[in-house]
Amino acid sequence: MNFEDWLARPQYSLSQEQKEALLLPELVALTEHHRAHSPEYARMLSVLPERPVTTLADLPFVPVNLFKSHRLSSVPEEEVFKVMTSSGTTGQQVSQVVLDRETAGRQSQALAAIMTHVLGPKRLPMIVVDTPNVVKNRKMFSARGAGVLGMISYGRQHFYALDDDMQLDLEGLRTFLEKHRGEPILIFGFTFMVWKYFYGQIRDAGLDLSQALLIHSGGWKKLVDEAVDNAEFKRAFQAATGLRRIHNFYGMVEQVGSVFMEGEDSFLYPPNFADVIIRDPLTWEEAPHGEVGVIQVLSVLPTSYPGHSILTEDLGVVHGVGDPASGWGGKQLQVIGRVPKAELRGCSDTHAAEAQNTAAQEAAR
Repeated sequence: MNFEDWLARPQYSLSQEQKEALLLPELVALTEHHRAHSPEYARMLSVLPERPVTTLADLPFVPVNLFKSHRLSSVPEEEVFKVMTSSGTTGQQVSQVVLDRETAGRQSQALAAIMTHVLGPKRLPMIVVDTPNVVKNRKMFSARGAGVLGMISYGRQHFYALDDDMQLDLEGLRTFLEKHRGEPILIFGFTFMVWKYFYGQIRDAGLDLSQALLIHSGGWKKLVDEAVDNAEFKRAFQAATGLRRIHNFYGMVEQVGSVFMEGEDSFLYPPNFADVIIRDPLTWEEAPHGEVGVIQVLSVLPTSYPGHSILTEDLGVVHGVGDPASGWGGKQLQVIGRVPKAELRGCSDTHAAEAQNTAAQEAAR
């Protein structure tokens, strides 16, 4: 099945049975592709017991931490277009994800298909809850910078709301909102930063964001520590600004493009070309719906590196399956949090941890 065929039909339009029937042969073929072209991946498979692959849960997986200790590549070095790195606090190893032009192009097309499902076909005036230097300063350009750069293509007339000290340009924001009064507006930022630096500085400003749509992503750990969950996040924004259309998404640099978008029911949905397995952490078998386990993510996108089947360090639960007729077909995922003792990974969480470390260092001086 050509990748163009995956994009030709609307996202979230497949029943789970249809999706699995289409994904299985593609992912089996990708496993063999990477076995043939990545010596490290082939060595990993060689120590695993042979088992027939008759369902998605039978597919072998790469633990996500392996991308930190090994540079896994399925293309010759001269075909490497870029190497993406994950977010991480100072001193942490970061993942290295090897992309050729073909894989990078598929990731961009895939992300566009997902975002268009929520945003519509037109580019909207856009507020970026970050500093403009996040895409200019190469030292900052890891998963966070790539995330911003990937999203700004869905907006126009971009307004960066923060300076390098994370201070809000409130007057600039008021001017931007007045200029686009009555128009739909796109807001994007990483979850912790949106809460801490955007909501925290506008909640008493009397701004009207009722025409806006907020897309946000990143770890929730630091917000959970402050007793802010997804429901409270939405309630607070609506009460302070009238903002109702809020979509979180779940993704990682190891599978850029295959993000899981939040539907109106607050569940996260994999697009047509991706899926999720929940694994029991004791048996590593697939967990039944409703039971918490370790999240495994699947995607047909990566051909330049063996990232088509990854065991994450996140805990989650699949509550059921959505209805394609509602616009949200696929498994209904809820991310619970990190596996105990796992490193911080989300752009929000790593920024929050670094901010806390900086504050502690300043206080110690």
